[in-house]
Amino acid sequence: MNKQQQKWLYLILLSLVWGSSFILMKKALLGVTPIQLGALRMLFTAIFLLSIAPRSLKKIQKKHYKYIFYTSLTGTFIPGFLFAFAITTIDSSIVSILNSLTPFFTLIFGAILFGFAFKRNQLLGILIGLVGTLILILKGAELNPNQNYWYAVLIIIASFGYALNANMVKKYLYDLNALSIVTGNFLLLLVPAFIVLFFTDFFTTFHFQNKVLMQSLGYLVILSVVGTGIAKTIYNKLVHISDPVFSSSVTYLIPLVAIFWGLLDGEKLSLIQIFSGVIILVGVYLVNKKK
Repeated sequence: MNKQQQKWLYLILLSLVWGSSFILMKKALLGVTPIQLGALRMLFTAIFLLSIAPRSLKKIQKKHYKYIFYTSLTGTFIPGFLFAFAITTIDSSIVSILNSLTPFFTLIFGAILFGFAFKRNQLLGILIGLVGTLILILKGAELNPNQNYWYAVLIIIASFGYALNANMVKKYLYDLNALSIVTGNFLLLLVPAFIVLFFTDFFTTFHFQNKVLMQSLGYLVILSVVGTGIAKTIYNKLVHISDPVFSSSVTYLIPLVAIFWGLLDGEKLSLIQIFSGVIILVGVYLVNKKK
């Protein structure tokens, strides 16, 4: 399999996994608070990665740790809590759509802060994708007037973080393999996540007889192992073999999967939102077109 085929395979896998993560967060929040969700997700992922890939840490050099810290903060720690809070007020499908702003910020930050060049068709593709995203947001607000769309700001801030993360991985961690980066990220997050969880009431209220809590923890384990640990490793590999804009364009495909799960869970979707999904796919194609 050549690099071009690998790129698209990783893109599709990530869209399926991360597109499903929003409904998993929604279900997990039935038994835990947003802060607990964010902290537990990081703890479970850290335990998983440190159990299966401790040797990957040996490849990390002293010069890498500064940027591993930055990427853990911008790409995992802050977004993890922001998404958990946003999804308590806005439909999971709409939250995933708002995350589609990530490629736009990735392109802008890459050009302004990191010196990455971009092509005209990439900018056009991102703008087309944003048009599709805007239609989805406006129609979502119309269908769900009772939802507080001020929480959308949290997703925009998280998208800033993801954009910075993608550019830093490409520029400063290019010589480090994907698994080492992710394992290093969660090694640094292990203690902060535990401290955050300790100051909630999780340890005082936890008991195995609480069926809702145990179901939430089950969703969180799946979310942590597959949706965070494995998926972030694939994502960093994708950044290495492509570029930050291509990699972040996965956020244009994620909403299509998230909307499917949202429909199954009773969330509303109109024909114009389906049409806007097609527009988003056109944007993805242009972002990744070679010529």
